[in-house]
Amino acid sequence: MNDYTLAIHTDPAEFDAANWDALLARQAQPTPFMRHAYLAALQQSGSATEASGWAPLWLGLKRGEQLVAATIAFLKGHSYGEYVFDWAWADAYQRHGLDYYPKLLTAVPFTPVPGSRLLAVDAPARSALLAALRQLAQAQQLSSAHLLFLDADEQAAARAAGWMLRSGVQFHWENRSGPDGLFEDFADFLASLQREKRKKIQQERRRVAEAGISFRTLEGGQITEADWDFFYRCYQQTYAEHRSTPYLTRDFFHRMASTMPTHWLLFIAEREGQPIAASLLAIDRASRSAWGRYWGAVAHVPQLHFEACYYQPLQWCIAQGFARFEGGAQGEHKMARGLLPVATASAHWLAHPQFSAAVEDFLARETEGMGAYMDELRERDPFKAPRPAVPE
Repeated sequence: MNDYTLAIHTDPAEFDAANWDALLARQAQPTPFMRHAYLAALQQSGSATEASGWAPLWLGLKRGEQLVAATIAFLKGHSYGEYVFDWAWADAYQRHGLDYYPKLLTAVPFTPVPGSRLLAVDAPARSALLAALRQLAQAQQLSSAHLLFLDADEQAAARAAGWMLRSGVQFHWENRSGPDGLFEDFADFLASLQREKRKKIQQERRRVAEAGISFRTLEGGQITEADWDFFYRCYQQTYAEHRSTPYLTRDFFHRMASTMPTHWLLFIAEREGQPIAASLLAIDRASRSAWGRYWGAVAHVPQLHFEACYYQPLQWCIAQGFARFEGGAQGEHKMARGLLPVATASAHWLAHPQFSAAVEDFLARETEGMGAYMDELRERDPFKAPRPAVPE
């Protein structure tokens, strides 16, 4: 770290957005969720703040006068909104009279999307940023530091620096009708599936159509304030049905409509001219990628969730020539709809030597089990002819 200087900011306005986004663009796996505007909106809207257990730290690493690395970290007072579960670790700390919280977390709040987290101009700068995160955790006397949903370069750097890696699984769809082409349309995609999977999807879509449901598809600036309001009503309803409170405020989506409009796609389901459900995707035309994010309904219609969250998005992706659609965290049911298992990775450092050794042993056994689970999932390939796994 002798060649580097670290600056820590608590206000996103103190970090130049253009410099941040320029670093992001250089990474192996950039996503809209690591853009300065997205992260700033989480904080400025009150969605991810110290009051909600997410105290943000904007880290910038310079070599001389040049910004060579950056990331966002959070002092976390809990483990909600992460999708990499360490509640058992926290419980073990508590049972031994130790404080697990606050911990240091590098992640995108409430967003389990794999992608670049440690924005760096080169490998030495990335390693220096990793070292800075560990030193920050030590200086603050924190229990641990965690990096979630890393890209391949970051996984390699974390492993080399002695961090413990943890495996997970998600389900992603890739637009490939064969080795040389994309699906022509949704019917072509259906034709690639095994008969029972194809038949089930057709039945589910027929039930929704017979219920009199139609869809409006709105991209970017086509989404009006009234559309955003209806979507948020649906989003709130989803949480209410689970007796919970939404992570994201209405102001967050207002900011997204203002600062990142081209990255949003909204499907609104209507019956007799009245909206009854909504599904929101994040999209990136540069990488031809789409991410299923949020859904909700104010009226119950059987199979509508699958239509709004999978079939409409996949149909749109095929029509637009998009390369991939990521369906979010967990959910083996997604395989029957053509989404295949993909490994994800996080990295962890624990300050307490005995707990670190115990977690390392646990992760070794968990990783072995995860490998067997991935093998089992691949045996349940829904396509007629097995296809290569989606690249990690």
